[in-house]
Order: sequence, then structure tokens, then C-alpha cells
Amino acid sequence: MRGINILNPEDKSVREPSGSDTLKKKRVSLVQAQADSATGARAGTESAVLVAVQFTGQRRHLTAAAKLARDAAAIGPGALDVFSDVGGESKRIAVSDLDFDASLAEFEELARSAGATIAATLVQRRPRPDAATLVGQGKVEEIAGVAASTGAAVVLFDHNLTPSQLRNLEAKLPCRVIDRTQLILDIFARHARTREGQLQVELAQLEYQLPRLAGRGKAMSQLGGGIGTRGPGETQLETDRRKINLRIDHVKEQLESVRRIRRQQRQRREAVPVPVVALVGYTNAGKSTLFNALTEAGVLESSRMFATLDPKLKQLQLPSRRKILLSDTVGFIRNLPHTLITSFRATLEEVERAEVLLHVRDASSAMMDEQKEQVEKVLGELDVRGKPVIEVFNKIDLLPPEQRGWFAGGAHGGPNSVAVSGLIKTGLDDLLASIDKALVADPLVDMKFRIPQSEGAALASLEAGSVVSGKSFKGNLVYLTARGPASLLDRYRSFRERN
Repeated sequence: MRGINILNPEDKSVREPSGSDTLKKKRVSLVQAQADSATGARAGTESAVLVAVQFTGQRRHLTAAAKLARDAAAIGPGALDVFSDVGGESKRIAVSDLDFDASLAEFEELARSAGATIAATLVQRRPRPDAATLVGQGKVEEIAGVAASTGAAVVLFDHNLTPSQLRNLEAKLPCRVIDRTQLILDIFARHARTREGQLQVELAQLEYQLPRLAGRGKAMSQLGGGIGTRGPGETQLETDRRKINLRIDHVKEQLESVRRIRRQQRQRREAVPVPVVALVGYTNAGKSTLFNALTEAGVLESSRMFATLDPKLKQLQLPSRRKILLSDTVGFIRNLPHTLITSFRATLEEVERAEVLLHVRDASSAMMDEQKEQVEKVLGELDVRGKPVIEVFNKIDLLPPEQRGWFAGGAHGGPNSVAVSGLIKTGLDDLLASIDKALVADPLVDMKFRIPQSEGAALASLEAGSVVSGKSFKGNLVYLTARGPASLLDRYRSFRERN
């Protein structure tokens, strides 16, 4: 689309200037981009040009904020528009722009998480994607000019590119081209710490690269040395494809051994049944911060996307004294590459085995409802949508006081929701009580016992695993009432007091 300017990453208030101001503002943006590029080079990061495309011919999802704005405006004229007061001037904003701007901000954060310095951001709106280059021919020339003038090392597309689109763009642009999937894979590769995580990322990268190989045909053919073997042999493309397939098979075997070890560990855990509760949610929703607040595990907390790749398990005691295993998992994102879901299935097995899911949501995000849809989409692919889910609205400390009550009262998420702040550790007691209530496989029961004082092991076990009340002594017997998980109390039913 013509007339869309290069956005300064720090100032997105101006879009689509017209007339003589266009060249002036582009020139200012390019000067700023060149300065940012030089700063990034000194810091050891790569300068990148970001390209975002909005296809106007496709139906756009509305954010929660946009829906509320429409509902509020529906009582009067202009029900289909949202207005913003900027500098005392009322400005009309298209509802779809609210969604697109939030997606653009998320894409920029992805680029920063990959270690890129944003030199410039280009935006194009078009009815449908171009089959050859995704964007229009004029936009390709503009991208090439901006990349050359800013000295960018890479162009990042907020869209998945087909192998042919990728080859065509690389032929026309003066630097490397990376699409959304490859960018996410690179972030995963940066954050993988354990051997398992590195294998899963490598598998996803290999499966991504396989259809995008480009060989040189007969010029790279391997020729035989005997009679009848002097024709074109295996091309370099075929050789690379065969090597990648062999490596994929090898990585899958290693991952299968990892899954075998996990199954053995899980079987040992299940010998002494301890329920698993898994944290799931959109990336950067604050899962690791909440995990640390509940367990004091000290795992990495970062505002960068996908800071957690390797699963963390930590034992946690609930108010009822019963113990659970809390699992911190990788975050999800819109258009999460399917290869990642397949590759990280070994990690996500903890989600499949969990008795209760804690869906952690960023209460301060304007894209909160769309993020929920994306998380539920991935959970559907894992076939775990039938599990009990507690919606945990995190980061309420970032909201004004009047909005905090809206989440805390369950008006937004319903009865199975709780509002917390993992950072300042508020609402955690309500969350633990909700987990206690949701564990229906091993429900809490009340029993009265009459136990000889010589049975010290039974008394100690009940004291440690249940809430004991009404404790009294008569002769050599201890009378008490215990409230705890049925699996624990049933072990000592021989001491149960008969009425």
C-alpha cells in the first residue's frame, strides 16, 4: 500500500502522512534508524527492519477493549467507531487498528527478545497476500531501500513465508530474510538450557528447514568414477535433504529416550500419588513469577518472551496440608508454529498428565481475550481441554483499583477464577484455596480417629498431611478429627472411630 511511512519504534502516533510532510518524516525516521543501527552494532546485536502486513480482506478478531468500546458506543451514533482524545483533538480509530497495533507491538517485542535492534518498521495493508513475495512489488523495493540505507543485517516478516516467497525476497533484498516462525525458533534456541530443550528446538528447526532447501542442481552433482556412472548423480539438494532426514531421525530417537526417562520418573511419583497442577498461558503472562511466588523456586523471571522453555516441577503444600507438584511450562503465542507443538510434546506431557490447569492471564493486556483463544487453541491440539481449569488473572498490580475489584469478584472470569499478582504476592491464598477445591480426584474428607499413642507413625502422618482438630487424650488413646485427602485418611481407616 502506498503512502505508509516508516515508523519510529519509539513513536507510533503518526501513521500514513501525506503531502510534502511524507518525505520529511521519512528522512527523520531514516536518520533515527541509522543511529539505532550504529548503537546496536556497538552492543553486539543485529539491526533489523520489521515488516508487518495486514490483510484487509480477512475477518479481524476484536480485542476485549474494542468489544467494550463498541458496546459502549452502540447506544448512540457512530456505534462502529472508537474515538481517542490525543492532544485535545478527537481522533477516529478503526476497531481493526486496535487489534493490529497490539499485534505489531507483540512482533516488536519478539524481535527484541531475539536480540535485534529495530532500525525501522514498515507496514502494508493489502486485500490479500502476493503469491510471489507476500507484499507488493513496490513495497519490496521500499524495503530494499530502507534496509540498504539503515545498514540492516536482517528483514523480519510478521508472517509465515512459503519457500518460494522466501527465495524471491532473498533474491531482491540486500540482507537476510526471516519469517515469523524462524524468528520464534531462534528465540527458543537462545533460551534452551537443558539437553532436552536443545534437542526439541533442533528438531523444530530441522523440520522447518527441510522444505526450504535450495540446491544448485547439476552443478553440484556427485559423479561416479566407474563405467556407466558418469551421468548426473545425487544433487547437493538431495544430499542435504537426506542428511537432514537422518538427523531428524537421530534427534527423534534421543527425544524418545528422554520421554522414556520421564515416564520412569512419573511412574515412581505415581507410586506415592501426588497430583500435578500445571501453569499454562500466553508468553510473558507472568507464569514464572507466579511459580516463584508460590514455591520460592528461584527460576528465571524475565519480561522477554519465551524465557521459560524447560519444564520446572516443585512440590507445594496446600492449605489442607496435602501436597501437589506445580509445573511451570513454556508459554504459547498466536500462530505458534505447529512444529514447535510437535517437538515440545515431551515437555508438554506434564500438561497432559496434570489434574488441574492454571490458565495464567495478563489482566493488564489489551489483547487478553485473543490471547485466551490462542492458548485454548493449543490446549485443544494437546487434547486437554476437558481438564478442570482455574483462570488466574495475573498482574492486577498494574491495574487501577476500580478495575482490580472487577477481576477479583469473578465478574470477568466466573466462579473458577482468581485475581493475583505474582510480583507483589497478593491473592495467593485465594489461589491455593481454589486449587484445593478443584482437586476432585482425591477429595478432601473429614474423619474421626481413635489411635493408640504407641502408633506414633500414624499420628505423625496425619499431622503432616491433614488438618487436625479436636485433639484429646483418654488413657492410652488419642481422639482427633482430621480433614485431608481421602487417599491419606483411608490408610488409617482401621483406627477410625465408630459411632
